[in-house]
Amino acid sequence: MDDAGVYKITNDMALVQTLDFFTPMVDDPYVFGQIAAVNSLNDVYAMGGKPLTAMNIACFPKNIDIKVLSRILEGGHLKIQEAGAVLLGGHTVEDNEPKYGLSVTGIVHPEQVITNAGAQPGQSIILTKPIGTGIISTGIKRKIADERSIEEAVNTMTSLNDKASKAMAECEASACTDITGFGLLGHMLEVAEASNITMEIELSLVPILQGAFDLAGKGAVPAGAKNNLKFVDNKVQWQKNVDNVYREILADPQTAGGLLITIDNKRADELINLLKQYGVDGCIIGRTIPFMGKRIVVEGK
Repeated sequence: MDDAGVYKITNDMALVQTLDFFTPMVDDPYVFGQIAAVNSLNDVYAMGGKPLTAMNIACFPKNIDIKVLSRILEGGHLKIQEAGAVLLGGHTVEDNEPKYGLSVTGIVHPEQVITNAGAQPGQSIILTKPIGTGIISTGIKRKIADERSIEEAVNTMTSLNDKASKAMAECEASACTDITGFGLLGHMLEVAEASNITMEIELSLVPILQGAFDLAGKGAVPAGAKNNLKFVDNKVQWQKNVDNVYREILADPQTAGGLLITIDNKRADELINLLKQYGVDGCIIGRTIPFMGKRIVVEGK
């Protein structure tokens, strides 16, 4: 399944529509609003689209100061504006736990839609953000994450994928998805199965957030990572010695994660250089090969 739905209106325009919302993973409501909005907007970017409008979706307890909700919405609006989209309103319901996100509508040329089914053997795999936000969020909840780790995680979760999306479109990427709740391995599996290929990655090339490895070693691993790992494990070939901590990091559910892109080898360096020009630290983490029985191959360090 792709990251968003696409509906063709004319030969030159299609709508891209998506919806997402979730519970807080940081204490600051303003930052939470930003992260939730980025997470929702990124689904449009993953399809090669441009966000046009957004509507707030919020659930809020009656026993919490309404100013907290105002700060959440302010944070979300900041990122909607940064994306060049327009907020059209939304809806709030009473709930026992705060939740926030967006329904987003974007546009894309019907012939320039980038799906997760377009990868081909012999291509490079590029990731545009480091992973480990789920583990660091768990560390925050347990009050064992250090300030530097928190700062780096927040910075990556509040960064839009707009520039990465623009760069991949200019370089004619073949396939894309954004890394969210299924973790890097889960979303790689989606691309590999949809494209009927195998994806090989080198663990040493995968960018991991500062502090995520230490926190995972201390057991600050979300249940979602363990569930993701169970789901993909029989479709992964682990080369050499990849210890369980690294396996959990690769399966760590991300919030507002980066784009996972496949592109012809001859244009991979061009894309990396363009990403750098746009201020995005993209990196090549592996390659695609014909299907060989397992959907994912992980080369150890």
